[in-house]
Order: sequence, then C-alpha cells, then structure tokens
Amino acid sequence: MLEPLYISAGVVAIAEIGDKTQLLAIVLAAKFRKPVPIILGILAATILNHAAAASLGFLIARWLTGQVFQIVVGVGFIAMAAWALIPDKEDEGALDRSRGGVFLTTLVAFFFVEIGDKTQIATSLLAARFHDIALVTAGTTLGMMAANVPAVLLGEAATRIVPLHYVRMAAAGIFALIGAWVLLATFHFV
Repeated sequence: MLEPLYISAGVVAIAEIGDKTQLLAIVLAAKFRKPVPIILGILAATILNHAAAASLGFLIARWLTGQVFQIVVGVGFIAMAAWALIPDKEDEGALDRSRGGVFLTTLVAFFFVEIGDKTQIATSLLAARFHDIALVTAGTTLGMMAANVPAVLLGEAATRIVPLHYVRMAAAGIFALIGAWVLLATFHFV
C-alpha cells in the first residue's frame, strides 16, 4: 500500500545525489549561511514541482493505457538510467532569478532548476507507474529532502564524503532495474 512512497523516496534520494539541484543547495548554503530558509525553500519548491510532475504522469497514464504505454514507461526508466550516469553542472544563473529573501531565492531557483530535471521526469514516470499522485509526490519530496538537507547542512563537505561516481552508477542501476521490471511485466515475464 505504501510501496509508491518508499520506492519514490528511494529512487529520488539516490538520483538526487550529485544532481544540479543538490549542487545548487550547496551553493545556496555557502552563499547565505541560513539553513532553515534554504531547507524550507527546497521543500516548497519540491512539493510544487513534483506535484505538477506526478499529476502529469498520472494523467498521461490514464489517457494512454495498455501495452504500448507500459513499454514507453519501461523505456523511459531505462533512458533515465543512461541520463543518471551523466554528471550535472550547477546552474550558474539560478541565483540571479530572484532578488527576494533567502527563502524566496531558494524556492524560485529550485523550482526552475528542477524543471526537466531527471528527478522531475522520474516523478512523472513513477506516478504513471503507480497511479498515485499523493504518495509519489510525498515520496519524491522525501527523497529530495533526504538528499538535499545534508547538502545544505554540510555544504561542500558532503561532496567529499559521497563518491558521486558510484552514486550515479547506483541510481542508473535502480532506474534500469525498474525499467526492465516494467518491460518484463508488460510482456508477462514476471
């Protein structure tokens, strides 16, 4: 019953490590040195962004059904696996998009940087797979926070602790396994 929550949280937490939004969290923490408004901005931006992404995935899943759609979802996860292997660069212009306070700057920067990001696309795919907007949004938000709160609190030290190359490989493996599982289930092999 809570499978969409747990899987969504785990997939996004792993995929977020080394992602451009995590790099943005580190930059914001180093620049502003105010963790609470940064964390709250990340939370608000993630809820808004991932609720929209999950809703889109859910609606597409309701509109497109059957074997062809399951193949598209499976291939989408496999494409995410390949994308997860590519290191992200921080968005240098993200901090210039808002001249508000730390919270507003974080909210705006995170919201826009997350558009089209692999975790947003993963959120859409997870909602399409599980047909549950609320649990997928809650799970992906939990995963984003699990990856970004330590980045905010530990700043640059976090990037020295976590071997990003291995984390990217683990994220790619998880996406590939989910994609293969969806495809195998589509063809009734599992």
